Amino acid sequence: MEFSRTKIICTIGPATSSMPVLRSLYNNGMNVVRINMSHATHNFAKSVIEKVKKINSDPKSKHGSIGVLLDTQGPEIRTGDTEVPLDLEVGDEVTLTVRDEVDVETSSIKINYKDLIHSVNKGSKITVDNGLINFSVISKDEETLLCRVIDGGKLGSKRHVNLPGVRVNLPSITSKDFEDINFGIENDVDFIALSFVRNKEDLEDLQKILDAKKSPAKIIAKIENQEGLDNIHDICQASWGVMVARGDLGIETSLVDLPNIQRRIMYACAKWGRRSIVATHLLESMISNPTPTRAEVTDIANAIYEGADGIMLSGETGIGKYPKECVNFLKSIAIKTENFRTLGYESNLMPHSDWQHIGVTAKNLAESINADGIIAITRTGKTAQYISNAKPFGIPIFVFTGNKSTNRQLSLVGSTIPYFLTGLSNHEKTLKKVTKILRDYYGSNIKSLKFIMVSSIFSEEHSEAIQIINI
Repeated sequence: MEFSRTKIICTIGPATSSMPVLRSLYNNGMNVVRINMSHATHNFAKSVIEKVKKINSDPKSKHGSIGVLLDTQGPEIRTGDTEVPLDLEVGDEVTLTVRDEVDVETSSIKINYKDLIHSVNKGSKITVDNGLINFSVISKDEETLLCRVIDGGKLGSKRHVNLPGVRVNLPSITSKDFEDINFGIENDVDFIALSFVRNKEDLEDLQKILDAKKSPAKIIAKIENQEGLDNIHDICQASWGVMVARGDLGIETSLVDLPNIQRRIMYACAKWGRRSIVATHLLESMISNPTPTRAEVTDIANAIYEGADGIMLSGETGIGKYPKECVNFLKSIAIKTENFRTLGYESNLMPHSDWQHIGVTAKNLAESINADGIIAITRTGKTAQYISNAKPFGIPIFVFTGNKSTNRQLSLVGSTIPYFLTGLSNHEKTLKKVTKILRDYYGSNIKSLKFIMVSSIFSEEHSEAIQIINI
């Protein structure tokens, strides 16, 4: 398979949960599976995780280990149940209530958020069903809001509610999230994506849970509202990676400003050397169509130009008709874009340690001698991350680690091609093993290969950490 820096994350749902389809996605370029706990049961999630483990343990699996990302539901506000959809016309006046009794006959809509009345004011906007239905608050009393319909439609049961610009007074980790996180820890997931992250304290709460259970899982902070955006630099420093969750972000902030918001988040990730994921609507049209729109192709390319470590598919692979084709398109777009992006690219990274400087040096040296790749030998994966942070487009980072968890987590580190390899403490034996693997990768017909090798295992002194290796 042709090398691509950008990792592909696939949401697994009814369309893709069988072993043949999972294996097909893997063979076509999927690096990480996402399990969305807003919809998945523990039984479904466990079944997917077990299948991924089988693929990872299969000696015929040649494209690296698949990582597992568990995505929490987070604090959600929803409408109540209705026996029949409520038909809302533009200009209608309706009542939104936090009372348990709801009379649909009088156009009263139940909202499951007790602080709703105190959170909004006259003129506030309330958005329902991912922005399809919108209300403006006319007046309020202690238990109800009188609202006018701005954008109408049919309102069904348990539709998602957004309060743009309002700080929702709900815990960052709900009781359901806590159960799901513990399930993920017990089943050795590699990443936990925390929804609606507002500040670094939200991430610290999750890290305490992971530390208490001695879990090596890495935290992905999902940025979905204005408060999270305002605190993006603190959030970056407190997380392992960040997801630009464009679905809710496009509702909670200005939709027309979303491209600029995405760029702000990507810049912060690059500055602090954090993994970055762009998600939502990458190939939305391919849920039902075999090819993407031209706008979708351009959108994906722009995310790659911005240096995304990963790009994520949601409904496209969860319920879509063409999951394999979606992965093929992402991989093809990534390869074309990365080859073009190598012209005049400079990373936004601001090194904050000696080893981060070494990552930049390794990238620059590899480019200056036209190296075939960079070799990183690491226990924790940090060496590979430092090099990846420098964005060596077009130059693969071959990472060798004896830690299986690290090997799986490299599935979300851009530019890396990870290998699980034991006995790394012996320099000569390791080089022989690495040489054979790289020879197999490039083919025996190539006479000479040149690499930059960076290792935190063989060297205690930074000055000896970088070597030029001829194979």
